[in-house]
Amino acid sequence: MFIQLSLLIGIVAGLRAMTAPAAIAWAAYTGLLDLSGSWLAFMGSIWAVGLLTVLAAFEFVTDQLPSTPSRKVPQQFGARLLTGALAGAAIGMPHGGWILGVIAGVIGAVIGTYGGAAARAKLAEIFEADLPAGLIEDAVAIVAAIVIVLLLPAAIGATA
Repeated sequence: MFIQLSLLIGIVAGLRAMTAPAAIAWAAYTGLLDLSGSWLAFMGSIWAVGLLTVLAAFEFVTDQLPSTPSRKVPQQFGARLLTGALAGAAIGMPHGGWILGVIAGVIGAVIGTYGGAAARAKLAEIFEADLPAGLIEDAVAIVAAIVIVLLLPAAIGATA
């Protein structure tokens, strides 16, 4: 089950790059995801939670600006791949499958980046404006991240 959750958190990273690591930091901080003793233990610190939450909130604002570059340009796409990999690794860590988590997180980030861009373009076409489409995408990313985090305890002890 952790591979599926890693893939899904990667999709969230493709939608909103900082939402995925912020959700993982909150999961680690609240004890829903045990990263203690691992190289990702820092994700459970109050500093990581605070910084990543602020960055996620900042991203929600800047994403709505017309000057924000496409998520498919190298810098934006690379950030999504990295945050998808990090979040996926964190989900896989308690299962000894952090490498599988990285792979699933990256694949999810690719899906979320391109699928999210296509869905947002279609919604913007329907609404004849980008703002409602962007706000819907924000909501999808937030709700998906929350659901994934809440499913993490069920993944403990489950096999891949």
